[in-house]
This record gives sequence, C-alpha cells and structure tokens, in this order.
Amino acid sequence: MSASAISPGGAQGGRVTRFAPSPTGELHLGNARTALFSMLLARRAGGRFVLRIEDTDSERSREVHSAALMADLAWLGIDWDAGPDREDALGPYRQSQRGARYARYFEELERRGALYPCFCTPLELAAARRAQLAAGRPPRYAGTCRDLSAAERARRAALAGATLRFRVPAGAQLRFDDFVRGPQEFRSDDIGDFVVRRADGSAAFFFSNAVDDSSMGVTHVLRGEDHLTNTPRQLMILGELGMPAPAYGHVALLLGADGAPLSKRHGAVSVREYRERGYQPLALVNHLFRLGHSAAPPGLLRLGQMARAFDPAHLGRAPARFDEQQLNVWQKDAVHHLSAEAARAWLAPLLPAGLSPEAATAFVAALQPNLVLPEDARPWVDIVFGAPPALDPAALEAVREAGSGYFSAAAAAAGEEADLPAIAGAVRAATGRKGAALYMPLRAALTGRAHGPELAPLLKAMPPGKARERLARFA
Repeated sequence: MSASAISPGGAQGGRVTRFAPSPTGELHLGNARTALFSMLLARRAGGRFVLRIEDTDSERSREVHSAALMADLAWLGIDWDAGPDREDALGPYRQSQRGARYARYFEELERRGALYPCFCTPLELAAARRAQLAAGRPPRYAGTCRDLSAAERARRAALAGATLRFRVPAGAQLRFDDFVRGPQEFRSDDIGDFVVRRADGSAAFFFSNAVDDSSMGVTHVLRGEDHLTNTPRQLMILGELGMPAPAYGHVALLLGADGAPLSKRHGAVSVREYRERGYQPLALVNHLFRLGHSAAPPGLLRLGQMARAFDPAHLGRAPARFDEQQLNVWQKDAVHHLSAEAARAWLAPLLPAGLSPEAATAFVAALQPNLVLPEDARPWVDIVFGAPPALDPAALEAVREAGSGYFSAAAAAAGEEADLPAIAGAVRAATGRKGAALYMPLRAALTGRAHGPELAPLLKAMPPGKARERLARFA
C-alpha cells in the first residue's frame, strides 16, 4: 500500500467535527477540553458538531455513564447537532447499535483478503510481548496466524473463537498531515497486524472509530496526542475500504500545575466534581479554552466569542498545565457576572429555610463581589443568620474604643428592620463620629469582624430585631 493511498482527503461539503467518548466513567477535564475544541472548530466554520457514544466495550460501558457524560457536556454549554438524543439519517450515534454495519465492512475486508482470523490466546500474546520486550524489541504481533492454511483455520475455528486482524502491508511508509502537529510518518513494519474484531464479534476501537467517522461525514477529528499512533492504522482501514478519511489533529495532553499528568493528587479531575463544588461552567470553559490555545482574547468569553477566536493553527504542541488557582480567577469573574437570580440559585443550598426573597437577595448581593465558591459564603451565613458571633481582636478593640454611649444611640435607632443610614445618622448626632470611626464599631458589633462585605445589604438580610439585639449587647 502506498503512502498516497492512505493519506486523508476529507469528506466533501461543510466542516463536521465530533466528540466520541467511551461511557466507562466520568467526563474528565482532558476529554472536556477536547469536546470544547471540537465544537469550536465546527462552529467557527458554521459547521456541524456530532456526539457519538463509543460503547462497544460491553464489559465497561454503562448507560449511567452515557447519561452523565451528556449532562456534563450540556452543563458546560457544549451542544451537539446530532447524537444519541438527536438521531438523523447518519445515525445511530451509539456504536452498540451499529453492529450490522460493521459486519458488512468486515465481510468486504475479508473478501479483499485484508483480514484474517487469529486464534492466539491472551496468555500466548502476553508471553510473546514479554519476550519481545526482554529482547529489546518493540512489541508487535508476530504474525503467528497470518498464513495458516484454510484447513488449519477451519480446524482451529472448531475449537475456539477467533479475533480478526488487519493484514498490514510490509515495508510501507505511512504519511499524513496532522493539522495540529504537522507532517507525520510511520513505518508499517513497526505497527504489526492489529485486531479489528474481538473474539466476541464486537468491533475494536481502531475499526469502529474510523469507519464511523467516515460514514458520518466527519471532516476533522481533533483528539488527544495519545491517539496519534492510532491514526496510521485507521487510515489503512479506510484506504482499504475506499472510504474518505477525515483530517486528523492531535492536541497535547493536559498536565497538573506541577508538570505531572493530571490526577487525583491535583484535586478534582472530573467535570462532575467541579460542578458539585460550585464552579461555574463559564469559568471552567474559559480556563480550558486557554490551555494549549494561544489565540484567546483577554477577559471572560462566551462560547460564541470563543468560536470566533478559536484557531487550530494556534494549538500548541507542548503539554498544557491545568492550574486551579488560575481557574479560580475565572471563577471569581464568572460569579461576579451572575445575575441576581442566578447568584441566589447558586447559594440557595446554604441559605436558611424560609428566608424571604428580599433577605436572600440582599445577602447574596453583599457577598457576590468577593466569592469564589459557595463554601466561601458559609461563615457569613452563620454570622448573619446564626447566634451572635464572637468578636475578632480588631473588632473587639473597635467596640471597646467606641463605648457604651455609642451603642445606646445605635440600638435605639435600630428598629425591627434595621436601616444603616438611620443608625449611622443617630450615632453621628450623638457622638460626632464620622468615616471609619463611625462605621467600624457598627460592623464590629453586628458581624464580629472589623472588615467584610458591604454592611448595608447584610443588615437588610438579618432577621427582624437581630441587629438591635446585637447592638444592645454593648450599650
């Protein structure tokens, strides 16, 4: 097979990209970034973005994972034009429902002599791999079953099931142009004959992934660099079938801030975990958008703005580092831009039951400019709605210095619904204080802190009579 015979040509028509996860676990950050980039690549050209669930691994694939993946993608704002829930003529979009199609392709390749049955057991293959590694050779299939006679194949087939392997041509140079990493070249002799159908009859990844991309009209495949060595295998399959191949681009992997592969030791690594901690989807996609993509404009971007700015020519080849501290910068910005209604909903699980909408709005408005995560509000929930707080040292000093006359005037001016201008005016008239000398003792007595969120909305959030009781303690 010549190099030109396996070079990707791309499908005709508009740009079509896809995200094709295996439903074997949660959506992790690296996959979420791949999905985001793939959607933006399509949207930038006014094309289509497809979601395909690759669930041919029956032992590990679970419907609960499929549902969770789709929910996490939707939460991030990553929307697809066709998928398991939006079937069209090119579907179905679950590989477990495409077995009859794969069978036709297998028959065609067998007819062409491109496949052969392999009866090697997993133990035999593992032993051969160990021997090759011990001899300093790269592990590859030795071709044990490649040239069995028809009689021998029939005899073995009667005894055990077989996989199907693709017959890789010897001595071929396999070249393709990666639209992220540039020209790539592989030697077929370094690949070895690979499995395209498992012993249970299901299609292996190399096969189903490649033929589905082609038959679904996918023009551009953007995926992690760990799939780079899969590409020559998939191009050989499509070339043998005479099917158009998409253009392939492979993005660098995601690392932790310390340069090590992203893992649990760096904190949360799945979208669900960040979602449950209270991160905003816009914060997460803004951080992911900038990991390995150097053409991002400054500031918090909406997905439409990202699509206009996205350029695969600016995808880096070096691994990108996920930094939760930088994520928190985007998170604070995203929280600051939440509407009052959205901010109340975000903090609702922490707020006391029965709190009036007016009090909830005032409380959230006071805290919103300085919050990163919902948990940051918990101390202030206790301060505003709980028992009178203990005073920190600076607050205690401010209360002592103000004196009882200050607080007698403050408590007398505080009605059931406390109003900061009215209280401050009464204290100013009684003591002549102004500026920090006027307001800091009030803050200290009411919150137990010398510093904190804006005081006026906190007072509006307090239950009736609470402000007066707290001020009267020091009168």
